[in-house]
Amino acid sequence: MDSKRRTLLTTGAAAAAAVAAPRAFAQRTGKGETAMPFYEKGNVRIHYEEAGSGFPLLLIPGGGLNSTIAWNAKGAPFNPVEEFRNEYRCMTADLRNAYSGQSSGPLEVDRPWDAYADDQLGVMDHLGIKRFMVLGFCIGGPFIWNLLKRAPDRLVAAVASQPSGWRKELPNLSYESNMKGWGPEITTRRPDISMEMVDRFLTRTTPRRTRTPSPWSP
Repeated sequence: MDSKRRTLLTTGAAAAAAVAAPRAFAQRTGKGETAMPFYEKGNVRIHYEEAGSGFPLLLIPGGGLNSTIAWNAKGAPFNPVEEFRNEYRCMTADLRNAYSGQSSGPLEVDRPWDAYADDQLGVMDHLGIKRFMVLGFCIGGPFIWNLLKRAPDRLVAAVASQPSGWRKELPNLSYESNMKGWGPEITTRRPDISMEMVDRFLTRTTPRRTRTPSPWSP
């Protein structure tokens, strides 16, 4: 585990000087089965999980627009839940439009980043958490910047690990990759989402220095 990353998180927790109540990683039903916890607001339904106890730490999985809880164990450079659950109260969630996740919600083409911030802050509100730290991988980097803009008084410390970005050699990489991968997958599973909506959504979320006409644009 990188010492600088651990130091930043530890310092943030000490600065906050608060401890949250212990929580189980998932809830249990009367039959001994694991119940899947959800945060719901209107037509948004977010599957989240939590583990450990201590100061709250929001963990944003990588995986781009298919960011899911499963990525923490299968795609991360280390499993952040297992790494930090003995020191912090860890929260993590499926992205609302991740095609392999359990969350769901509209594809808000006019306010994509704020829609995701709504979900992240909504989960924390649902759990009664005011101030927290955040560690985000890949797409978690842009999410963190937006959380800092939306709720600077609530974030005690933030770490962006392997953040996604823009390369001048491949200016359209994010847009083109998602149009070939995430877009067709999400429209197959969500009949309410069209490729024209995906095009508009990606045009607002992914920086492109060179633009070519899209067959999905009106």
